[in-house]
Amino acid sequence: MTTPLPAAPVPANGPVDTSPIALTPARGTDLDTIWSAVVPETRVRSNDIHLPVSLAYAERLCDAHPEADALLVRVAILLHDVGWGRVDESRIIAEGFTGDWRKAAIRYEHEKQGCEIAREVLPPLGYDDAFIEQVTAIIDGHDTRAEAYSLEDALVRDADRLWRFDHAGIALASGWFSMDPATYCDRLRAEIVPELLTQAAIEMALASLARSEALLKTDVLR
Repeated sequence: MTTPLPAAPVPANGPVDTSPIALTPARGTDLDTIWSAVVPETRVRSNDIHLPVSLAYAERLCDAHPEADALLVRVAILLHDVGWGRVDESRIIAEGFTGDWRKAAIRYEHEKQGCEIAREVLPPLGYDDAFIEQVTAIIDGHDTRAEAYSLEDALVRDADRLWRFDHAGIALASGWFSMDPATYCDRLRAEIVPELLTQAAIEMALASLARSEALLKTDVLR
C-alpha cells in the first residue's frame, strides 16, 4: 500500500546512513527470483551495476522511512530500468542522454517496456495484481513525470538518482553525457541534488559526492 507524500524535502523518521554504499549491499535473498527473471535486461546500459547499487540505496531510504512500504520500493527500484533491455540499444545514448533527454521518446519507451516486463515476471512469482499495479505506477513516468505520487514513488526516484553520486555511477554516467567527471560532479550538485525529494537522500548524496570528488581529484582534473 502506498503512503501519502509529505512536502519535500521529506524529513527522515529513521536512521540516515551516509557511509559508502559499498558497505551495505542489498540485504537478503528474497528478491533473487526477480533478479534471475531479468538477467538479460540487466546486460544493457550497465543495468547490472545501476540496479543493484540503486537497490542498496533504496533499502537505506526505507530504513530512514519505516512508514513506507519497503517491499514495493525494493521491487520497483529493481525493475524500474529493465525496459532499457527491450528498446533499440543504438538509440539509448544517441537519444536518451542528449538534448532535452528527459522528454526523449526512447525514455517513454523504456518506461512502457519496464511495465510490461513487470507484468510478465511478477505474477508467476506470486505477486498479486494490486501489488503489480502499484509497481508499474511507479515505473511509468519515473524518468519523464515531474511529480511523485506517493512516498514510495519518491523513494524510488531518489534511489535512482543516488547511485549517480557514487564513484561507480560517476564513471558510467559522465561518459553517457559526454562529460568529464569534474563537470559531471558539478552537474550533480547544481541539477540533481535539488531534485531529491527526501532529506535523507540529500544527506546521502552530498556525503557521497564529497567522497567521489576527493577520490577523483575533481578540484584539479577539470
